[in-house]
Amino acid sequence: MQVCEVGGVGTGDLEPSLLASRVFRGMENDLEAFARLPSRELEPEAALLEPGEPARAAYVLLSGRLRVHVGTLDDQPIGFVEAGEIVGELALLDGSERSAWVVADGPCRLLEIDAATFWSLIHRSRHFASNLLELLSIRLKGNNSRIKESRRLQLLYERRANLDALTGLHNRRWLEDVFPRQVRRSELESEPLSVLMIDVDHFKRINDTFGHAAGDFVLFAVAKVLESRLRPTDLVARYGGEEFAAILPKCDLAGAGIAAERVRREIAGLELATPSGVLLPHITASIGGAQQRLGIDAKALLSAADGALYRAKGSGRNRVELAL
Repeated sequence: MQVCEVGGVGTGDLEPSLLASRVFRGMENDLEAFARLPSRELEPEAALLEPGEPARAAYVLLSGRLRVHVGTLDDQPIGFVEAGEIVGELALLDGSERSAWVVADGPCRLLEIDAATFWSLIHRSRHFASNLLELLSIRLKGNNSRIKESRRLQLLYERRANLDALTGLHNRRWLEDVFPRQVRRSELESEPLSVLMIDVDHFKRINDTFGHAAGDFVLFAVAKVLESRLRPTDLVARYGGEEFAAILPKCDLAGAGIAAERVRREIAGLELATPSGVLLPHITASIGGAQQRLGIDAKALLSAADGALYRAKGSGRNRVELAL
């Protein structure tokens, strides 16, 4: 049995619960009218309201607690209805169908206010209308707070989803989202744009000889060089494995070559040791660069820089090649 109607009850039985409800604040002289309204009891997990059903009544929770679910009952509740609060009134006010599940979180007792009585109370009782307006205002503020918190968590999730956990740089997913916009902006503003592809030479040897922890340390060190030796306005990402990418707004191919050479020399000059004190051999990087041309999209530009990178690796590594 989900919902049990126990019939009308006397004011002596209902009065303490009614007076404790903010819905009926200031309505002490009207309690006699509620003695004729049905009281309902819900067993734990019983559904009081279901999405899609017509709104025929509102309910004041006299005791217990109700859960509110949107979607399915397997989803986490979006809120709770505590004793003294009203539920189901919104659908009565706007004439809509129920939009959420309302389920007993434990044994519950409710006062059912049918639609006719509900509207009669609004029209004839200043206290009831005022109390209802106040409760709706409180609920709206609560919903706004939940929306703000949800948005904050969403932004936090998106930020973390776009970061590489090892290096702290942006990741390839972020780059593939941002790069096309940078290319379009460059064309609209008639400003140069270049991209660099950076690959750590013989990285597999480091992993095989000194272990993956040492390899991770090398990648972290290279990321710090890129952050420190490129401009604050340049956009750097870990493209994958030991490969990095850098977008250089308002930078032509000559400027990209200068920046790439600066990065290459800095990486070659690193003196690295593992956290346990084991000295690592000097590392080098090969770099390919390309400048955006009118009509060339982000994918083609990245491909041009990647081709230059492979020419650098094929020409002996630890060098810069530019796509002319």
